Amino acid sequence: MTLEGRPQVSTRDRDTLRGNLADWWATRDPDGAPVIGDLAAPEGTGMSSDTVLFSATWPHGRAERFVARLAPDADAAPLFPEYDLGLQYATMGSVARHTSVPVPPLVAHETDPHHLGTEFMVMGRVDGSVPTDIPPYTFGTGWLAEATPAERARLEGSSVGILAALHAVPEAPARFPWLVRDPGSSPLRAHVDHQRDYADWVLDGRSGNLIDRGFAWLEAHWPEHEGETVLSWGDARIGNVLYRDFEPVAVLDWEMAGLGPRELDVAWMIFLHRFFDDLAAQFGLPGLPDFLARDAVVRSYEASTGTTLRDLDWFTTYAAVRHAIIMTRVGVRAAHFGEASVPADLDDLVTHRAALEAMLAGTSWDSVPR
Repeated sequence: MTLEGRPQVSTRDRDTLRGNLADWWATRDPDGAPVIGDLAAPEGTGMSSDTVLFSATWPHGRAERFVARLAPDADAAPLFPEYDLGLQYATMGSVARHTSVPVPPLVAHETDPHHLGTEFMVMGRVDGSVPTDIPPYTFGTGWLAEATPAERARLEGSSVGILAALHAVPEAPARFPWLVRDPGSSPLRAHVDHQRDYADWVLDGRSGNLIDRGFAWLEAHWPEHEGETVLSWGDARIGNVLYRDFEPVAVLDWEMAGLGPRELDVAWMIFLHRFFDDLAAQFGLPGLPDFLARDAVVRSYEASTGTTLRDLDWFTTYAAVRHAIIMTRVGVRAAHFGEASVPADLDDLVTHRAALEAMLAGTSWDSVPR
């Protein structure tokens, strides 16, 4: 993982993009083409889609701020093999209709690649603060690290509340039919099979011993009861939330949304914080070990939903395997842009390699080395 700066994710020329955005807007707005300004990428987060923050000012004085998300160019070594922005747009719209979970205001989903060279969507920009990935929010600097324990507890509770609200949507497969991957399989089986396909795409014929062992472990320890099928946010972590006064004001990044057991999101939120906290420990920093701790998250979630979570060891290991695939792709992409080199042992790209190896060896979560 690059810790000094945001890895490159785009090869697009920003001046060209600015002009094309203005031309596109002129086709849909009776006020004509606005002046597009302040084109920038988000700071400290975002390594998947090409996300652009921009302002738009019209001749009569109207001015607004927006966010555009574009599928990455093929030559930008994208993180995922496909980017279904229509799926994301539809999911966010349905979340806004059926839940109290805040999402950015949706402006447009453009499917015609003529305008910007690819499909894209535009949302209204929401003011708020995001816990950063680069450098990780656990590194002792920034608004979250400098918050009081009570403020962090407030953010933790409100973040778990996002999951509780999403998982409370009744009849999720019927309300989100575009998220059904394989009607002939259980949602968990379809989810894991999809991740196996993703891993094969990332590895591209190379040896991924740790990832392969991870999938073998998951098959050997498959949950006896897969549980209720709910709407899964997918990338359920605080780095994908805009906060104001330690409360969520916009939930972002729905490209990994799907259907499956509620433990998918809960385990992902727990593991991703632990991942960043382990990075802090590796650099000799105290981190935030009392924040988003597994037992506290479980208690909060079960109290909010009245539901008992099952098989969290399995789902946490699955989260670690999924993140190993992503970290491998991040490393390969960094090599594509000349920011790093691919090691002889591809498993060395998995920043949490020691933790995942311990999980596969049967070490309890609390004993996994930091």
